[in-house]
Amino acid sequence: MTDPKDPIRPNRWRAPDWPTSSTDQDAPHDRSDNKVPNQHRSSSVGKNAADSKTANATATHPTLLTRIGEEFVAWIKTLASAAVYATLIVTFGFQVARVEGQSMAPTLIDQDRLIVNKLIYRLTEPHRSEIVMLYYPIDPDKSFVKRVIAEEGDAVEIDRGQVFVNNVLLPDEYVPQDYRSYEDYGPTIVPKGYYFVMGDHRNNSSDSRHWGMVPKKYIIGRVQLRWWPIPTARLF
Repeated sequence: MTDPKDPIRPNRWRAPDWPTSSTDQDAPHDRSDNKVPNQHRSSSVGKNAADSKTANATATHPTLLTRIGEEFVAWIKTLASAAVYATLIVTFGFQVARVEGQSMAPTLIDQDRLIVNKLIYRLTEPHRSEIVMLYYPIDPDKSFVKRVIAEEGDAVEIDRGQVFVNNVLLPDEYVPQDYRSYEDYGPTIVPKGYYFVMGDHRNNSSDSRHWGMVPKKYIIGRVQLRWWPIPTARLF
């Protein structure tokens, strides 16, 4: 029986001692070892950026070298092609020539650059009005550019500056009025194997009127093209 003087002590509840789960035991309480310090993280980002730039530079460098290499190869091909063309021109019947003087003006003027077809007269004969390159009959070391006026067997006569071939007035609209000469010549017959030539600048040309007919063997070829100056380039 309880003594009424003794205070009543309330029953105190005590939590049971439950076993601790293995998960809680194994879980680390300090996660600081999984965290990267800010300074280390910044360093890592900087390193990645530097690596990226290096990679980009490495990728760009071969591309630049490739372009330079391709351009160099293109130049080599161009030079090689030019050399081949020049060899073909010289070897197989063409020659580059330069006009010196005004005897063929206004058709050709001083310093015009020409392409002379040396092959054509191996296949055919020179004809009237064609412009030809020839060796100077008096000094074959020199060469001239003139126009064929008459062929072998033709009768040539110049009367007061007008040229007649076989008694027919020669059409010469390519000669301006102030370029005409009013001297007389002939009549004469062009011998077999020879040609009568004149410059278009009739009053400023040394030609067959002064040093005679030109043998065919002295005719180098036909002027085929004026390629320089480019603005006045044309075929003949």
